[in-house]
Amino acid sequence: MRAKILALALVPVAAQAGPPLSAIDWLNDPVPVIQPLPGAAEPPVSGGVTTPDISVTPLGEPARDSVGLLPSSVTGLPGSLWQSSRFQRVATLMQTQRLADLPAMQSLLYTLLLAEAEPPIDTGNVGAFLSTRLDMLIDLGAVEPAQALLERAGPTTKPLFSRWFDATLLTGDEDQACAELVKSPGLAPSYAARIFCTARMGDWRAAALTLSTAQTLGLLSQQEESLLSHFLDPEEFEDDPLPLPPVRPTPLVFRLWEAVGEPLPTAPLPRAFAVADLRDMSGWKARIEAAERLAQTAALPENRLLGVYSERLPAASGGIWDRVEAVQRFDTAIRSTDPGAVARALPNAWRTMQAARLEVPFARLYGKDLAHLPLGGEAADLAYAIALLSPEYEQIAQTKGENFPARLFLTSLAKGQPRPASAATPLERAIVSGFQTRELPTDLSVALADGRVGEAILQAMLLYQSAMRGETKDLVTALATFRALGLEDTARQAGLQALLLQRTP
Repeated sequence: MRAKILALALVPVAAQAGPPLSAIDWLNDPVPVIQPLPGAAEPPVSGGVTTPDISVTPLGEPARDSVGLLPSSVTGLPGSLWQSSRFQRVATLMQTQRLADLPAMQSLLYTLLLAEAEPPIDTGNVGAFLSTRLDMLIDLGAVEPAQALLERAGPTTKPLFSRWFDATLLTGDEDQACAELVKSPGLAPSYAARIFCTARMGDWRAAALTLSTAQTLGLLSQQEESLLSHFLDPEEFEDDPLPLPPVRPTPLVFRLWEAVGEPLPTAPLPRAFAVADLRDMSGWKARIEAAERLAQTAALPENRLLGVYSERLPAASGGIWDRVEAVQRFDTAIRSTDPGAVARALPNAWRTMQAARLEVPFARLYGKDLAHLPLGGEAADLAYAIALLSPEYEQIAQTKGENFPARLFLTSLAKGQPRPASAATPLERAIVSGFQTRELPTDLSVALADGRVGEAILQAMLLYQSAMRGETKDLVTALATFRALGLEDTARQAGLQALLLQRTP
């Protein structure tokens, strides 16, 4: 194989003026830094002098770790959100979150991850806190916000560039990252990335030479070597077998498999890889499955989910196709504003969305319109419950709640004053206590007194998750903490979702 690559590298440049004829088409389209707290004035204890590391931030440029997409005026959170906390403590609390089925907590976590705020004071390594936030976003499948955050911060260090490069490979924007890599090869996360980008920028001879050098020095994995060889000259290597597909490919290896005509399925891969299936080149079924998977963690807006559902009529039945048909049927009905058609289509559409755990995206799409249709009987009751999962839950409870006496507790909760007399279950009683109590456990009280706001929010989120796993008493502290921090909307939505979604571990 090495001899083949070397031969490719030695082909005259004129013969390689264009890419190989069999190359895949898509491969050719082209705030100041926080200073340490001063110590108490003490006499010197050392006779020597050491030169400290100095971080320099140009005037007018925010510190990289404090960069966000959401200013305090949008989030309502202080700029000192993390400043009084320890970096490792915050990182651990972030990485412990398990939010796949908890929409209110997902929304809150995205706010925390994307907020403009000073990092923990002991972060030390510049970019470490930003990297932690980016990794959380990517783990949730929110690759596009992560890419936007990186571009605002400036991916000018190797760790940040590596994350940016991976993100662009999944979103299909790799040309931008490759152009930067070719200009600044020192940022390349690997030799494989350098070879790939050199070819993407049109210099196939240089890519082949770099591949030959990397092979000689043993700088590539067998997977990378084989895939890059097939990628650079598919005709020359067509008789050489490809390696076995990896269990956990990098984004680059994933795209190289696609480039050699053997795309890997994204279903068994981490959620972030589903973003790649949203591209137009993917089949409709793959796009639907990817959109649903990302919508489950709010990494994909509900309007984009509906857009994928609506691309065409399903040509098959069963499984995902039944859900697509049910949603299309319901969407047509609600657009017609025909109460009878809506009443007939709603139950089946709702059941299919429940099966996919996509109730909140459905409610965000249709809850407000459902609440204003003159429905009757079970359809009206279901429509009201769905509307309480929408962003307009309070307004709908105010105007429509009296029509649903059986939903009295939910109505009172949506208004922000859950009625003790209507609390009939342990979960409802815990919600009442969470809205009534003014005292927090010592650890949370101390955190708030110390200004460790973000840390306290993350702790409360973990308590909410514990409550959803059956430790109902933890719901009291979680809701009380949210309200103490002014997160009233989060507290109400968390309570409503706990009752209406009935998530089980």
